[in-house]
Amino acid sequence: MTKKAVVLDEQAIRRALTRIAHEIIEKNKGIEGCILIGIRTRGIYLANRLAERIEQIEGAKIPVGELDITLYRDDLTKATDDQEPLVKGSDIPNQVNDRKVILVDDVLYTGRTVRAALDALVDLGRPSSVQLAVLVDRGHRELPIRADYVGKNIPTSSSEKIVVELAEVDEKEQVSIYEI
Repeated sequence: MTKKAVVLDEQAIRRALTRIAHEIIEKNKGIEGCILIGIRTRGIYLANRLAERIEQIEGAKIPVGELDITLYRDDLTKATDDQEPLVKGSDIPNQVNDRKVILVDDVLYTGRTVRAALDALVDLGRPSSVQLAVLVDRGHRELPIRADYVGKNIPTSSSEKIVVELAEVDEKEQVSIYEI
């Protein structure tokens, strides 16, 4: 892969997350009854960052959970022909029943990860609503899924890949486009 460009630097990521936090608060008329659930792996860190910003703005904590969608993926057989899937488990601090769940992920592409997350979420309970927050929407949907909150729309070709690097995992902060 060849790096084409850095499309979001650390400051741009911070600004995008702050904007998304404000949009979540505005759309839900506060945070009562809301829970942020990050999709493993980078979605968890983004959800925690959103929770920090929401707490700074609202002066109240919003619960944060993490969702492991490994067993819900429709490409599980392809990805695991040679090995067993590594399931880390979900950690949801509160019940999702009758809650406004905001799923958080780094990149929205085909929609298949979100579909898997919705399946996993339904196994945990019945939320009153489900919203989706993503740092990057790159297009090319295969399923009828759209994000409610988007940090940045980055139209890409199918020969390109978006790579999100976060300090918690990658020790750098940036979003880049690579040519495959």
